[in-house]
Amino acid sequence: MSASTPSAPSGDARTRLALAAVEAFGARGFHGTTTRDISTAAGMSPAALYVHHRSKEELLFELALVGHERVLSLVRASVARSSDPVTQLGDLVEDFVRDHAVSHTGARVINYELAALSEERLAVILAVRHDIDVVVRDVVSRGVAAGVFATPDPQMTSLAILSLGIDVARWFRDEGRWSPDEVAAHYRLLALRMVGAAVAG
Repeated sequence: MSASTPSAPSGDARTRLALAAVEAFGARGFHGTTTRDISTAAGMSPAALYVHHRSKEELLFELALVGHERVLSLVRASVARSSDPVTQLGDLVEDFVRDHAVSHTGARVINYELAALSEERLAVILAVRHDIDVVVRDVVSRGVAAGVFATPDPQMTSLAILSLGIDVARWFRDEGRWSPDEVAAHYRLLALRMVGAAVAG
C-alpha cells in the first residue's frame, strides 16, 4: 500500500522525521538505516528523534499505519463512485496503481519493510490490509454474481490484482518511460481482462 508525503507544515518536527525516514528507508532499507541517518536528514540531533518516537521501528509502524489506512479510504472512495462492478474495479485499480506510482518510495517502504515490525504491530497492519483485500474481493465477487466477470476464484484473482498494483512501487521511477497516469490506465485494462470483463483495447 502507499505512504504519501505527510501533509503538515514543513517546520513540523514529526513531519520532517517522517519525510527523512521514508527517504532513508527507501535508499538503505530499514536495517541499513540508523536513527542518526534519519535525524540528520531531518536537520535535527539524533536525540530529537526519541522525543517523538521511542524507536526506529515505531516510526516505521506509524508510516505503515497511516499509509495503509489512507489506501483503505482511497479504495472505498473509488468503489463508492459507481454501482457497476466493471466501473468500480476499473476505477479502484486505476486509483490504486496511480497512487503507488506517484508515492513509489513511501509505498515501497511500507510494503517491503514490514518484516521489521514487531509481531503485534505487524498484526495491526495486516488487519488493515485484510480490509483492503475485502473491498477488492467484494467488487470481484459481485461482478461474478452479476455475470459481468468470469473468474473461477474471486479471492485469488483479487489478491493477484492487488499484488500487481503494489509491485508498481518496486519498479516505478519518476524518470522512467511511463507516467503514473499511463501505468494506471494500463493496469486498469489488465485487471479487467484478468476478471474476464468485456473491455475494448
